[in-house]
Amino acid sequence: MSEQNQYTEENIRSLDWNEHIRIRPGMYIGKLGDGSSPDDGIYILLKEVLDNSIDEFVMGTGKTIEVTIRDKTVTIRDYGRGIPLGKVVDVVSKMNTGGKYDSKAFKKSVGLNGVGTKAVNALSTFFRVESVRDNQLKAADFSAGILTNEEPLVETTRRRGTKVQFIADETIFKNYKYRNEYVVKMLKNYCYLNTGLTIIYNGEKYYSDNGLKDLLSENIQEEDRIYDIIHLKDADIEIAMTHSKTQYSEEYYSFVNGQNTTQGGTHLAAYREALVRTIKEFYNKNFEAADIRKSIVSAISVKVEEPVFESQTKTKLGSTDMGPNLPTVRTFVNDFVKNKLDNFLHRNPETADALLKKILQAERERKELSGIRKLARDRAKKASLHNKKLRDCRVHLTDVKNPRSLESTLFITEGDSASGSITKSRDVNTQAVFSLRGKPLNSYGMSKKIVYENEEFNLLQAALDIEEEMGNLRYNNIVIATDADVDGMHIRLLLITFFLQFFPELIKENHLYILQTPLFRVRNKKETIYCYSDEERRAAIEKLKGKPEITRFKGLGEISPDEFKHFIGQDIRLDPVLMDNATSIQNLLEFYMGKNTPDRQEFIINNLKVEIDMAEA
Repeated sequence: MSEQNQYTEENIRSLDWNEHIRIRPGMYIGKLGDGSSPDDGIYILLKEVLDNSIDEFVMGTGKTIEVTIRDKTVTIRDYGRGIPLGKVVDVVSKMNTGGKYDSKAFKKSVGLNGVGTKAVNALSTFFRVESVRDNQLKAADFSAGILTNEEPLVETTRRRGTKVQFIADETIFKNYKYRNEYVVKMLKNYCYLNTGLTIIYNGEKYYSDNGLKDLLSENIQEEDRIYDIIHLKDADIEIAMTHSKTQYSEEYYSFVNGQNTTQGGTHLAAYREALVRTIKEFYNKNFEAADIRKSIVSAISVKVEEPVFESQTKTKLGSTDMGPNLPTVRTFVNDFVKNKLDNFLHRNPETADALLKKILQAERERKELSGIRKLARDRAKKASLHNKKLRDCRVHLTDVKNPRSLESTLFITEGDSASGSITKSRDVNTQAVFSLRGKPLNSYGMSKKIVYENEEFNLLQAALDIEEEMGNLRYNNIVIATDADVDGMHIRLLLITFFLQFFPELIKENHLYILQTPLFRVRNKKETIYCYSDEERRAAIEKLKGKPEITRFKGLGEISPDEFKHFIGQDIRLDPVLMDNATSIQNLLEFYMGKNTPDRQEFIINNLKVEIDMAEA
């Protein structure tokens, strides 16, 4: 047997708890990322610490949580009971240690596995925990999970509670930064789910009086609602719902024990089923489920004892029961919806009439589109067989048990040369490529019919698998990869218009991105530096000194596959396409894609002047 194939005692290695987390971080926090996506690891670290503070509030202590992020230093301070002083070090550095194993102390807690703060500790270059109880303070410092300083107990006049401070390790989370939009959304959700809780973030105060009703009010403009938001609530369940005038597909916000279950689970499946059954019975009509749920915007929150999630990041509920000796999730949700929603519709005939009209309208539209849909599906099948517009990957978002599913990405490219470079350099496990043929149609103001009649839109919809419902979405990240020139910018705008017009949830739920590729390559015989801006180009020239070779990339097709793999691998730069909830989609599309108004002309001229000024600088 050759030496390299030998298997002896020397091959067996025992890892310390922190080593295992650092070697396999994806097992504990999902994907790593750089902060451009809301499910990137740095936000999971923030959430894991916050969950402990939220659990204190749920248990009746600590009505205020203070969160501060300065550069890359995160500080979270709650005013709960504080960690028992003799266990401060153990709780953040010993696996399977925590108070949440005692179901009496934390009956319906988010975290039950004793891993959360340990993962944060292990993945941080600096981690400090402080606990105040009974006028005494206990503190300890760590680096990469290793205790560096344990302070003795001291007397203090500070209020009781826990304070955690950490800096995520840049060798693990490369080039990361916290995006304010994602942090604020997370904190607002905590407030919606915990009425009476105040979170102060960098001096801004967040609070909710009306729970999930406030969440929907924030995410769907009043003028876009078919009827006023229906808000139903009981001890362990809360639901809010309305239907949109302009949106085509279903949109859900789902939560379990305060955790945003972005991929749903048994509670959401039960709700969607119960909603259809209750409405059919109320109107005594055998409506199609798709017609009832079309254009719905809804939120559901349930509290489950000892919940079982399908991954460490808790994005999908797997529990079938509400808890030991309690009904199933399906029965619990169905009984609640059947009683509460039925009663509400009987007491509010105007809402019931508006809902009925919406369902009948959806029914008419479905029948009108049925023939076109069948032809479109047949065309999509033939096109994907013969044209090979989609070069698929092996892992998809629907494969929730695979942690790499969160990395599943579809690049939308222009032309064969760009798609060819990406296809040759991509990770075939997680990255797929869809090739556009020329500029897509301007879909502003058009009906859903155009999605099926236009070949490009029909094939793109089929590739994403979102015709029936957003829950079938095959890729977590949809990345527009176009040249950084006028034509490329125009294609970006047309694609964003398409998604806003027909699938706004993709943007609202943070699935859409723009790929940033380098504009310049600066190199000498020893080093190559890729530059994404003129400022970076000047810095690279200064660093390499002399007269380095400078290449200006005019298009993605000019970048070789060997080089492209650097730009779509670990160091990928993505700019998320974000929407301001205060702006209606209709107004947004009208401004950018409607008639050439004086307001838009002024906007273009002002921004063009900024571009010219930057170029001259």
